[in-house]
Amino acid sequence: MTARHHQIWLFRHGETEWSRSGQHTGRTDLPLTAAGRRRAQAIGRRLSGRPFALVLSSPLLRALETCRLAGYGDLAEITPDLMEWDYGAYEGRRTVDIQQERPGWSLWRDGVPDGETVEQVGARTREVIETAQAAGGDVALFAHGHVLRVLSACWLGLPPDAGRLFALGTAAVSVLGYEHDTRVIVKWNQDSHLVDVGQR
Repeated sequence: MTARHHQIWLFRHGETEWSRSGQHTGRTDLPLTAAGRRRAQAIGRRLSGRPFALVLSSPLLRALETCRLAGYGDLAEITPDLMEWDYGAYEGRRTVDIQQERPGWSLWRDGVPDGETVEQVGARTREVIETAQAAGGDVALFAHGHVLRVLSACWLGLPPDAGRLFALGTAAVSVLGYEHDTRVIVKWNQDSHLVDVGQR
């Protein structure tokens, strides 16, 4: 099987208190809620030990816990390139509250003070894509909403800020791959209970 048939499976971490409340959670290291743990376990039941040539995880607790509960904790290699966007001064704040100070503010267009630019996040995700491409098989990534959206945009050859077009829920499963020689989204934002594992 050639590299052009390999897939990258994306697993956003399960729910945390801040994801439930809509607070920007970059580097704050929060655990999963009980609901988040249940959804992570559901990923594991659905995958049922599906093999991957490489499993990569963000070092943050919510991603690592999701990876472990899905059954891949012992296989995971940690990479800081999968850490969530550094939101700087907007860490822990909700978009609606930021917009009271900055009407019309958009993370994707306007960025954050004292944090990362979307281009910096894009550079990190391109490194992950290169690593995944060299793995020799399907790859699993356990990470966070915004960084996975940026990675998906970069996979498609779009600018990093095109990640704004891809909504991604907690504990969602997505798959990047190919149609013939073209990079595509194979599955997107699927509930873990509904994912077709598709052993290939």
